[in-house]
Amino acid sequence: QVQLVESGGGLVQAGDSLRLSCATSRRTFSTYAMGWFRLAPGKERDFVAAISRSGGTTYYADSVKGRFTISRGNAKNTVYLQMNSLKPEDTAVYYCAAGAISVDYRSYQYWGQGTQVTVSS
Repeated sequence: QVQLVESGGGLVQAGDSLRLSCATSRRTFSTYAMGWFRLAPGKERDFVAAISRSGGTTYYADSVKGRFTISRGNAKNTVYLQMNSLKPEDTAVYYCAAGAISVDYRSYQYWGQGTQVTVSS
């Protein structure tokens, strides 16, 4: 069974930083590309960032480009999302996903439980 466990969410002020983590098994980590999506109240699930199995390819949503960085921590089988210069509009539940690298959530077969990020103005 594939498990993805997110952590690192919280309540911060605009301009602050947070680092989200998504831990999984070695097998899952080495098999799949990984992505981050977010879901805000009243909105659709949005793509945030994705990284290939090798880490050599990354995609970002235009809204986070230059502020967020996705990376793979191979030693810990963990994917990170470093979020800088946070804005109130970044407030959402953030989900980690494993599958084929894409901006489309339908390409990802496995999902974590989500972690809440709240940015106050």
